[in-house]
Amino acid sequence: MADIRAVRRRIKGVQNTAKITKAMEMVAASKMKRAQERGLAGRPYAEKIQQVIADLAALSGETGALHPLLQSRPATRTVLVHITPDRGLCGGLNANINRMAAGFILEQKVPVRLIAVGRKGLDFMRRHRRDILAEFTQLGDRPGFLETLPISRIIIDEYTSGKVDQVHLVYTRFISTMLQQPAIRQLLPVEPSSTPGVQNVDYIYEPDPGAVLNELLPRFVEMEVYHAILESIASEQSARMVAMRNATENAKELVSELTLLYNKARQESITTELLDIVGGAVALS
Repeated sequence: MADIRAVRRRIKGVQNTAKITKAMEMVAASKMKRAQERGLAGRPYAEKIQQVIADLAALSGETGALHPLLQSRPATRTVLVHITPDRGLCGGLNANINRMAAGFILEQKVPVRLIAVGRKGLDFMRRHRRDILAEFTQLGDRPGFLETLPISRIIIDEYTSGKVDQVHLVYTRFISTMLQQPAIRQLLPVEPSSTPGVQNVDYIYEPDPGAVLNELLPRFVEMEVYHAILESIASEQSARMVAMRNATENAKELVSELTLLYNKARQESITTELLDIVGGAVALS
């Protein structure tokens, strides 16, 4: 027979846990909406700036040397910008992004240095004794553009000085509330997109395409880093909301099972007591 008091205590503990996970779900849902709006708002800008850079790169390539951020060279040293959350309780999001980053590092035939953005990725790479160039944590749930500029400046300075030959971004791309997809892509050297129709648009640049490109390329790198961080935050809040909802539902199911067990144990206890009373009465008679 199950211990009735122990079952009752366990039911109360699971109910308290369900209250906590429900509250965390509601907090994550409120943060998720703002994070999604900020992450999705940057996509049209990123697509348009890619088109403009493609046009500028074509024009400047005809008139002079390529910008340093466009120049490609044999890869002998690589930097990976590893963007993860600072906290857990968001399902398998952290494990998936860390697994992708680790797989990328193992596939490379050249040394890979890391710029860790987020506590979970930083701790993972430290445990595996990876070479960390820089670390950034505690950016918060709503980082501003200026707060991410130091990350971009390190990337640009390392590449333009020739200390690294390639820079890659690994982050979690927001697809929908139920789906977040780990993604990895090359950030430097910048590869202008071959978007159809770009050549059909005749832009006029002042003072000249090369000067505009020189100003635009660093801003492009800065915005790409910022947008990747926003996408990661939106993915984190979505994953946390779903994980906490699942935890709340599982807690409710467990409470139902424990309540059934409690009722059975209570009925068994009552039946045993009745049998004892009836047996005693029969013995006296």
